[in-house]
Amino acid sequence: MAKKRRKLNKDFERKIYSSKKNVELVLAKIYDIDDENIQKEYMSAFNEVVHLYDELRASYEEHGFNDNSDQLLANYKNALNIFESEFEI
Repeated sequence: MAKKRRKLNKDFERKIYSSKKNVELVLAKIYDIDDENIQKEYMSAFNEVVHLYDELRASYEEHGFNDNSDQLLANYKNALNIFESEFEI
């Protein structure tokens, strides 16, 4: 049986790319923190955002754009906004 083709969406791909850059930027800022305890605290809090980004990216790579894609993106953005509001970076 032939495998079903993934539905692609260029606009959604740009959003994933932008999300990747945001994650990389925040991680770079966290790695620049000199105090190891504070760095660990920030990294621990940011892990949820990274996990949600990874889930978003993996879902798109495996299934393409689908009904769940917008919700995964919203979950990631919400987690990032919560992190940024709770941690000054």
